Amino acid sequence: MATFNITPINKDITAALQHKIDNKTKPLGALGLLENIALQIGCIQQTLTPVLRQPNIVVFAGDHGIAKEGVSPFPQEVTYQMVFNFLQGGAGINVFTRQNGMQIRVVDAGVNFDFNQHPGLIHAKVGMGTKSYLHEPAMTQVQCAEAMEKGAAIVREIHQEGCNVIGFGEMGISNTSAAAIIMSLLGDIPLEQCIGRGTGLDDEGLTKKKAILAEAIARHKPIDKTPINVLSTFGGFEIAMMCGAMLQAAASGMIILVDGFISTAALLTASKINEHILDYCIFTHQSNERGHHLMLSHLKAVPLLHLGMRLGEGTGAAVAYPIILSAVTFLNEMASFESAGVSNKVEA
Repeated sequence: MATFNITPINKDITAALQHKIDNKTKPLGALGLLENIALQIGCIQQTLTPVLRQPNIVVFAGDHGIAKEGVSPFPQEVTYQMVFNFLQGGAGINVFTRQNGMQIRVVDAGVNFDFNQHPGLIHAKVGMGTKSYLHEPAMTQVQCAEAMEKGAAIVREIHQEGCNVIGFGEMGISNTSAAAIIMSLLGDIPLEQCIGRGTGLDDEGLTKKKAILAEAIARHKPIDKTPINVLSTFGGFEIAMMCGAMLQAAASGMIILVDGFISTAALLTASKINEHILDYCIFTHQSNERGHHLMLSHLKAVPLLHLGMRLGEGTGAAVAYPIILSAVTFLNEMASFESAGVSNKVEA
C-alpha cells in the first residue's frame, strides 16, 4: 500500500497575504469567496503571487457489479459508450474544458470493455468492473491498493509536466450507489439520507435502490470501517483510483478541484487516510444529488457554486475554474490603494 506524505500547509504567510488582499482598491471583504480562495492558494503555494499552471481534469471510468442488481435505470454498457464520447470530444466535460483552456485526461480504471489503444485514453485497468457487493466484496484489498497506486502514478506524471491545479471526474453506471454507502459508513450518516436518484430513478426505482443497498450493507456486517476496507468492499475501481490520485495531488502540493457526489466520496475516503488533504481542496460546487450537501457539511466544506448540476465527469470543477482563476488574477493584478493613489478608509 502506497503511503502519501502530505505536508500540513504552513500558515506563516497568512498575515502577509491578508494584508495584500485587504489593501486592494476595494472595501474589506468586498470580493467575498474570491478573497478566501486567493488566501488559500497563496498559502498552498507559499507565495504572495500564486500562479495556476496547466489546469487538468482527469476522468476515471469504471464499472460496478452492483449495476446488474437494478440500482440504475441505465445499463452498464453506457459506461464504455460514454468513454468513447469523451474520446470523441462530445461530452459535457469536453465542452467545458475546451471553453476554459483545461486539458482532459480519460482513464480506463476498470471498465467492462476491451478498448483498443487510443492517444486520448490512459490504460490503467485493474479489472473488468467490480464484483457485486450485494454478494461479495467489490474488489480485493490488493486490487484497491493497485488502483490507488495507479491513480497516484498518473498524477505524478501530470505534475512533472508542470500542472499545479487538478480536478477529478468519473464515469461509471451505479457509482452513486457506491458513493452513498461510502458516505454513510465513513461519514456516520444514515444510509437513507445518502441515497439519491443517480441517473434519474423514479420513485419505485429509488425505493428499490434503497432496499438493495441496505441489504448489501447487512450482507457484510460486522463492517470494519477503516477507509481501505470500506473502499474495497463497496467502492469502484474509478473511485479507488481517484482516491489515490487525490492523495498524490496533495502530496505534490497541487490545488485539488473537488467535483460532485462521487468525487467527494473519493475525497472523504482520502481524508480518512490523511486529513491534511483537505487543506489543498477547493470545493467547486454542491451537486443536486441527494446527500452531497450532507457530505460537504461533514467535511466542513463551503462549495463555490449551487447550479443544480448532477452530471459528474468533473463538470462542476471545470465550470468553476474561471472563478478560481479570477481569485488568483485579482490578487496579482488588482491595484493597491498605494499604487493607484486612491485614499483608503479614514480611521476613526
